[in-house]
Amino acid sequence: MNVVFDFGAVLFRWHPASFLARVWPQRVADAESGRAVATEFFQNYSGDWGAFDQGLIDAATVIERVATRTGWPRAEVEQVVRAVPDELQLLPDTVELIKDLKQAGHRLFYLSNMPEPYADHLERHYPLHEWFESGLFSGRVKQSKPGAEIYRLAIERFGVPPASCLFLDDHPANIEAARAAGWQALQFSDAAAMRPQLQALGLLL
Repeated sequence: MNVVFDFGAVLFRWHPASFLARVWPQRVADAESGRAVATEFFQNYSGDWGAFDQGLIDAATVIERVATRTGWPRAEVEQVVRAVPDELQLLPDTVELIKDLKQAGHRLFYLSNMPEPYADHLERHYPLHEWFESGLFSGRVKQSKPGAEIYRLAIERFGVPPASCLFLDDHPANIEAARAAGWQALQFSDAAAMRPQLQALGLLL
């Protein structure tokens, strides 16, 4: 099986509400109140942030656009954008899952919505080339999930049939798009919950 991993909230920590509570305590008291602020800031990964994800605008431009759209001070918006790499901490249980899947003989790839600066950060700080044969970052191919084109580009890059791919992603829309593209897909919550599902498919002992 070709197992394809998403990154945010799958291999790397990404919880926008608690992230904003940590970075913006003056605006966000806790994760509960952070949900609405996160929706306004990241626009559910469409709009300004979606363009940043796709590599259509750079960090300076997304900062300017978010500040203009929301009225938040530019310096505060920049603080959030610059702090994202620190939020993307490795999830050790997923690393163990990756190692076990490789040990079982499966090929591993990744498909991540990630702006170029953050993709560069992850490549500098983590051995992605040891864990995965290949992968796609949205910011480098100018396409993003759940758009159909990025799944086509991924298959082209990986050189495998769609039906042989099992996609692990935390967003239902991305799972649905993968299935529409002919992939198998499972929604990821955490590595512990994923293990029995992979065992049921015969991918792990």
